[in-house]
Amino acid sequence: MKIHKEGAGPLIVAAFVLFVANMLLNPFTGNIYWLFYSHVAVSVVFFGFMVNFFRSPNRNWVKDENIIYAPVDGKVVVIEETEENEYLNEKRIQVSIFMSPLNVHIQWAPFAGDVEYFKYHPGKYLVAWHPKSSTENERTSLVLNNGKQKVMIRQIAGAVARRIIWYAKDEKKHFDQQEEFGFIRFGSRVDLFLPLDAKIETSIDAKTVGGKTPIARFS
Repeated sequence: MKIHKEGAGPLIVAAFVLFVANMLLNPFTGNIYWLFYSHVAVSVVFFGFMVNFFRSPNRNWVKDENIIYAPVDGKVVVIEETEENEYLNEKRIQVSIFMSPLNVHIQWAPFAGDVEYFKYHPGKYLVAWHPKSSTENERTSLVLNNGKQKVMIRQIAGAVARRIIWYAKDEKKHFDQQEEFGFIRFGSRVDLFLPLDAKIETSIDAKTVGGKTPIARFS
């Protein structure tokens, strides 16, 4: 299993802490071997969870400039018309995808485009499905422009996730379709703000595979 680059540091720290914790516990368990081995088993399961979280799957990409692919693995929890007031200042179709801690947490560009706007917002850590998490949680806002259409992509931290990572270094960066643009540690959410004339090709509760599941089609 390939591990994402963002997982190297946390996994090394976790392995060290768990090893030290088990060694410190050993003298206190005496002849109660089951207690020591139970603690070891819990540590192994926890470390396995972290390895699974930071996995980086190999995927066979199919590129299509007319399709807006899912930027993340997860489940569609919102499809609605809304007013985007941060930058686009117009009505948009919002599609929100919730990621559980068991999902891959890499974010991939849903289509190829230039970064027209990017901003990081510090904020709260409401649960990712909370209606106000889109505007009150720690988040980033990224607008990609393909020369014809603009789409805002918003990374949102959840109650557990408190570390958003982004690769949009400046407003002149270009992302290819399915190129990684960020990573969020643990449970979180990503919102797409699509043009009103985009043809939606997903539905509420649909499961998504980042970079592969069509979310919408440009008109």
